[in-house]
Amino acid sequence: MAMPAREPSFDILGTLNQPWTAQLALDLLPDHSGPKVEVVRGSVIVTPHAGFDHQAAERQLSFPLHQAARKAGMWAYPEVNIVSGEDLFIPDFVVLRRSGGGKTFMPIGDAVLIGEIVSRGNRRKDVIERPREYAAAGVPFFLRVDFRNRIPSLVLHELSDGKYQPVVAAAAGGTFAMQQPFDFSIDPEDLLDEEG
Repeated sequence: MAMPAREPSFDILGTLNQPWTAQLALDLLPDHSGPKVEVVRGSVIVTPHAGFDHQAAERQLSFPLHQAARKAGMWAYPEVNIVSGEDLFIPDFVVLRRSGGGKTFMPIGDAVLIGEIVSRGNRRKDVIERPREYAAAGVPFFLRVDFRNRIPSLVLHELSDGKYQPVVAAAAGGTFAMQQPFDFSIDPEDLLDEEG
């Protein structure tokens, strides 16, 4: 069913009488800098921004990850629209085979690595549900950033037989160093904002 042309608005959230798709969300909802608005299996999922540790980690990780990806001919972005079939994901960061410049979304088939920073309120989504979705879509690598007891750690997973298997891990004070899908290293401790 085609929707009539209209100005993008969140008012549509309470009135649409059909399952949501990635394309409907991109067409009908406004661009904004507020909460994440994703579409999963026909439902709109609205998530407020996570805590300050999450935001600090995203900031501290995004630029060095991008620099390393560019050396390998790839592009890294924080919080962008990734379309997988009818679903719309906004992972915390993604590395793509090609530039997303000038685009509103990229297909998940262009993703080489997708990463999630585990949020306390979204642990199940970040640890179980999203990796399962990304693996089903064939994304070769998944990077998880976690903060159990405020100790940052990174774990790189590689897709093998349809499931992610951990291949590199490090916690604060150590060095996380991956060689695939490109060379990148960081001390997870650098992801937190701490005084002194």
